[in-house]
Amino acid sequence: MRLLITSDTHVPLRAKRLPDRLLAELPRADVVLHAGDWVDEATLDLLESRSRRLIGVYGNNDGPGLRARLPEVAHADLGGLRFGVVHETGPAQGREARCAARFPDLDVLVFGHSHIPWDTTAPGGLRLLNPGSPTDRRRQPHCTYLTATVGDGALTEVTLHRLPPR
Repeated sequence: MRLLITSDTHVPLRAKRLPDRLLAELPRADVVLHAGDWVDEATLDLLESRSRRLIGVYGNNDGPGLRARLPEVAHADLGGLRFGVVHETGPAQGREARCAARFPDLDVLVFGHSHIPWDTTAPGGLRLLNPGSPTDRRRQPHCTYLTATVGDGALTEVTLHRLPPR
């Protein structure tokens, strides 16, 4: 099962539209995970219409319309692993222990908010993934998103994709 993982799209505040490379990944993905800060409902509508399956949450910059349509935390069993998606996890220091305590029943936690790519494993085995942002690189050299493969209880081929400058 191929996953496309993104977050912090911030359309139309940080970009007028999603990058073409990210959009081109949609038909290749079995599941799209979005960890919040959509900003506009049109982006949610676009991803819903082009995704086979979309799992998303709202972020701190998402208003009442998005909060009415999306949960704060989402859970899904994918390829034999228990996934969670949330927007905020707090400061980087202590993140692994804090998330492992908050989400003891998960194998993988996808999160956003910082716009900084992250891939670590907490003691006990919880894998934490942040795809960065495809539209707002903040203090990073590139805008980014992730792809991965999941199956038979394993997460493999986790790839950070760097987008060209806009």
